[in-house]
Amino acid sequence: MEETLEKDLGVWISADMKCFQQCRYAVNKANKVLGVIKRTITYNDLKIMLNLYKTLVRPHVEYCVSAWSPYYKKDKELLEKV
Repeated sequence: MEETLEKDLGVWISADMKCFQQCRYAVNKANKVLGVIKRTITYNDLKIMLNLYKTLVRPHVEYCVSAWSPYYKKDKELLEKV
């Protein structure tokens, strides 16, 4: 069974209106940015790391969240791991 996905305004939605792909995409993007931060920042001050997280990582997880609104517990847990 082939899953049909549509991307509109940067949000992936499947034909059955589930947002699992969007959750996976957001988590992958946020984890990539976290990896870049870990590899490049050597001074691990809590205030700096928190500002970097809020500025560079959270927008990927929160982008258009009201539109794709994760409903399933597994999707919410996936996002909260970031």
